[in-house]
Amino acid sequence: MSVTVRVPAKVNVQLAVGAARADGFHDLANVFLAVGLYDEVTVTPAEELRVTCEGPDAAEVPLDRTNLAARAAVALAERRGIEPAVHIHIAKDIPVAGGMAGGSADGAGALLACNTLWQAGASRAELLAICAELGSDVPFSLVGGAALGTGRGERLTALEVGGTFHWVFAMADRGLSTPAVFREFDRLAEGLDIPEPVASQELLGALAKGDPDALAAAVSNDLQPAALSLFPELADTLAAGRTAGALAALVSGSGPTTAFLVRDAESAVKVAEALGSSGTCRKVRTAAAPAPGATVMVG
Repeated sequence: MSVTVRVPAKVNVQLAVGAARADGFHDLANVFLAVGLYDEVTVTPAEELRVTCEGPDAAEVPLDRTNLAARAAVALAERRGIEPAVHIHIAKDIPVAGGMAGGSADGAGALLACNTLWQAGASRAELLAICAELGSDVPFSLVGGAALGTGRGERLTALEVGGTFHWVFAMADRGLSTPAVFREFDRLAEGLDIPEPVASQELLGALAKGDPDALAAAVSNDLQPAALSLFPELADTLAAGRTAGALAALVSGSGPTTAFLVRDAESAVKVAEALGSSGTCRKVRTAAAPAPGATVMVG
């Protein structure tokens, strides 16, 4: 017997970052949009906890207990007083270290899969609490759709989305560490007055209307300057996407994946082809949003 859960990637259409807190985290106003790129996490009973992975860049995924999927299994097992004796297999399709919450997705997927496999009976609220303990982006990976994340991003408010948004994603030829990007944000912000992060009402309205032009005018990412500081070549990718006709171009989350909002599926193909031949990125994908959160596929 096994259980498979499909779980989506995300793009941050707004990432407003406050000053560093005493605990080292930052307050955020983080508008998440789940996109139709998915990992699949399968859990099967085993003699002991182990993790395997296949797919693009699978060799970069840790297979020990630092993996968020393994940590999720352990967290739920500890709450139920059982051994986390499962084989977790991750079929990757979300870019690794790409700022699209692939690791967080795997954590949420493993948590839901283990809850189903073990018939552990954890409520949605309990699952979300465990997700928040695992990491700031993990709760949204469970929920999907669109949401505003506050605090360090883990406190979610569902958002209305009035239509389908089409995206093109360009994968870089190396990764970026999220902690390193936040450290660079702090360095660049030293001595500056950092305002409290708040959600853009224009952006929330654009999502609710399903209006790509209004959304393009409102997207923002306070981590983008830090990501570009650490990875200056990303500016060439952003420029190539804009030249190809993207309505908006931004770094996704902490990067280094770059995200391009386009008008429709036909435009997505055109922009993807231009980016693919631009020589500024390693790989290009298209996806629509919003996408559902973690979903049990088998079991």
